[in-house]
Formats: sequence, C-alpha cells, structure tokens
Amino acid sequence: MSTPNAPYDLVVIGGGSGGVASARRAASYGAKVALIESSRLGGTCVIRGCVPKKLMMYAAQFGQTLREGLQPGWQVTQAEFSMAQWQEAKGKEIDRLEGIYARMLDNSGVETIRGHGVIKSTTEVHVGDRVLNTQRILIASGAAPNRGAFPGLELAATSNELLDLSTLPKRVGVIGAGYIALEFACILRGLGSEVSVFYRGDLPLRGFDEGIRNRLVTAMKLQGIQLFPDTDFKSLGQQGASFELQTAAGAHTFDFVLNATGRSPNTQGLGLENIGLRTGPAGEIEVNKYSHTGIKGVYAVGDVTNRVNLTPVAIAEGRALAENEFNGKNLWVDHSSVPTATFTSPPIGSVGLTEEQAAKRAPTRVYETEFTPMKTKFSGGEQKTYMKLLIDDVTDRVVGIHMLGDDAPEMIQLLGVLYTMGATKADFDRTIAVHPSSAEEWVLLRELTRKVG
Repeated sequence: MSTPNAPYDLVVIGGGSGGVASARRAASYGAKVALIESSRLGGTCVIRGCVPKKLMMYAAQFGQTLREGLQPGWQVTQAEFSMAQWQEAKGKEIDRLEGIYARMLDNSGVETIRGHGVIKSTTEVHVGDRVLNTQRILIASGAAPNRGAFPGLELAATSNELLDLSTLPKRVGVIGAGYIALEFACILRGLGSEVSVFYRGDLPLRGFDEGIRNRLVTAMKLQGIQLFPDTDFKSLGQQGASFELQTAAGAHTFDFVLNATGRSPNTQGLGLENIGLRTGPAGEIEVNKYSHTGIKGVYAVGDVTNRVNLTPVAIAEGRALAENEFNGKNLWVDHSSVPTATFTSPPIGSVGLTEEQAAKRAPTRVYETEFTPMKTKFSGGEQKTYMKLLIDDVTDRVVGIHMLGDDAPEMIQLLGVLYTMGATKADFDRTIAVHPSSAEEWVLLRELTRKVG
C-alpha cells in the first residue's frame, strides 16, 4: 500500500469515462491514484455527448410518434414541445450523473484534483502551483470538435452548444456526414425543425456498409430532411441572428448552423513536448495494443488515441491498462469486434466487417432482408427495416452484421456477443424464431442474396 507522502502510482489526466475507469480499477488494487480534470467529471459522453444526446433523442422520438406513428384508435390534441423545459430536466439529470462519478472516485480512494494538468517530465505533472510526482502517467484527455474546415465555420455551433439550447431553432443547417451530424439532423427534425444536411461526399457515413448508407439516405428524405451531397463549401457568415452558408451551388440561410465536421484529439497544452512525445497525423497520441506510448511510464486511452472513439472502448482500454499495471494481467482490447449503434432515425447497429471489406478478404455469402415492421405498417408509416448478414463462405462464420431499423441498438449488443463467440450461419439457422418480432428475421434469413469476393 502507498503511504500519503509517497509518489503516486498513477496520475490520470482527464476525468472522462476512460480516465475514471482506469483510475478506479487501479485504486482497487491498492494503487495511489490522482485524477486531474479541468472541467466536469464524466467527459464528453456524460456531460456533452451520448447521454444528453440520447435524452434529446427520446424527446424527438415521442414527437415523431405523435405526428406519424400514432396507433389506430388514439387521438392526441394540443401536444407541443418546450425546449426550455427539456433543457431544465436535462441539466438536472447531468448534474445527478456527474455527482455519481464524483462519489465513485471518492469511494474508490482516487484523489480528484480540479485544474489543468501539464506534464513536466515522465515522473512529474503540474496542476497550477501543485507538483505531483508519479511512477506512471495516463493521458485520457479525449477529443474536441474541429472548427477550421472552411472560412467562417467557427461561427457555427458544435454539439456542445446544441445540447445547451433553450429554444428550438426553426431552420437548421448541418455541416458534416458522420454519425454526429446525422444523429442530430434526425433529432432536430423529430422535434420539429426544418433540417438541411451538407457534406462533401456522395453518401453520408463513410466507413459504414453501403447497404446501410444508401437506405439511410432514403429514410432521411422520407422524414423531410434535405440532403446536399457533393457540396463545395465556400464560407459561413452571420448577420444578426441569421447565418448564410455559401457553397459553389448557391447560398442557404438558417437560424442555426451545426458544425459536425469531426473531432480531433485534445493534446494541446498537455506538455507532451517536455517528454518528447510526438503526435500522429491526426494529432493523436500513438500507442500500441497495450495503450503504451513510446515513452516509458506514459500511457494513453480513449479518443486522444484516435483508435475506436467510443465510450465503452475507452472504458475497456482504461481497465485493461490498470489490470496489466497493477494486477499482473496481459490484456488488450480487440478493436475489430466492437458493436456500434448510431442513433439516427431509424437507428443503426453494426458489428464486424462491411460487405466491401469482407469481399476483399475472402469469398462471402450475403443475406439481406428489407421489410416494413408490423407496428409501422399498422400506423400507416413507410419506414422500412433492413438487415444484412455476411458469412465467410469457407468457414460459415458470421463476419459482419448490419441493421437499419427500430431497436437496432438493442439487438446489436446481443448480436455482438454471438459475433465475438464466432457464431456460424448454421447457429442462426437452428435457432427458433421469436414471433411476432423484427428480431426473428435474423434466424429466418435462408435465401442467399448474392456472393461476393
């Protein structure tokens, strides 16, 4: 056990999910741990990311149901959405969650230090006037929105500011084609805003399966979201409360513009130069599979490493590091088998290879289905659900699972277990269906759609 006057066994810079998870796990093995946070505990996910975003998504889904999805027999009048009331409730919930993080750290024996941590050497971190001596440094400082893609983009709000709105904007322009851009486009449309999305490529969600990308475009258009692919951005200007987006094709005016052009690792001002730690091409801290940097005793996890930038991945990386350093384990995170959920409307769930990736690796069987769910059909809706299984033609192993449709995030968590276990198509085929459900389609995909690769 460490004594109060001894150096720290671990100093963590960053109080987000990865940093907190690693600090608590290390402390559970008797390590003397300090965690430094310059803002609020919980990081992007809890304070300004996935948690408040999903709370906003719940409100949007309710609005969509009122407008488009009421089941026969129901009549609802005079329903309206108050952004101010939602904001007040959201603020209370985030405060509650931040308090839980603080108590978890305290109960774990982790010392929380408020301030900006600067690395002075491989064994010394400064926080204001305080000097922390340590055997190990973990950088878990996360990432922040990009703001310099074209002139004037700094005038646009990011997801940080969007989640703090108290008034719902009428006309919204969204710049970007990643999951953050599309999730908020769908959420704002569900709440009642007029939404236009601009992006440079021909399809949104680069890196996702092509079947998902194409069908999401159709689904978003069906909701009344305007899409502007192949956009050549010129500038963004502001006149009073109005924004004007200039593109090569013309000008567009909005009440609110969301910059969702991506995020970059938070490495500025950490003192990396003091220990000779260089960053990669995207500004990321480069690490090996054990989250070790090239500097002995210095480690990094989460978005600052720009590997798989998801909260559960950062948590797993942080815990694995603590297990290795303080419990004699030899763990690392397999980034190839991470299930993901994208909370668009409809939502997306994916795990494993895309069809394009699978075709390049080996002969692959593709099984697809697309249908209108019972609930949607009965209420007169038009949104479809799409499912795809990718099967290695030699081993029969499932190498990719993709879904666009209601409950996709819930399904993909359990499907991710099957994928990680190495399930085969034969395992799916001999499983009895749960009827009536959308999920039963996974075990009823008997007809081959095509072969690739």
